[in-house]
Amino acid sequence: MYVIAFTERGYKDLKKISPEIRKRIVNKMAFFSAQAYPLHFAEYLINFEIGQYRFRIGDYRVICDVEGGELLILRVGHRREIYR
Repeated sequence: MYVIAFTERGYKDLKKISPEIRKRIVNKMAFFSAQAYPLHFAEYLINFEIGQYRFRIGDYRVICDVEGGELLILRVGHRREIYR
């Protein structure tokens, strides 16, 4: 089981999203972190400028790094805006 942690930017991004979608993202990330190997659900990013992995949750993307037993959420945003 991994612990979920947010960077200041990741938390700020999450607060900007509507409450319904925010709840969906938080619930899905809790599900992923409870799995034995949560990175099975993630895609490896080639460009490390924004992070190592991304989780796809509907039209939203969660960009994160793995540090020890922790999923560090760097960015959260809509798929058309997150990679800019």
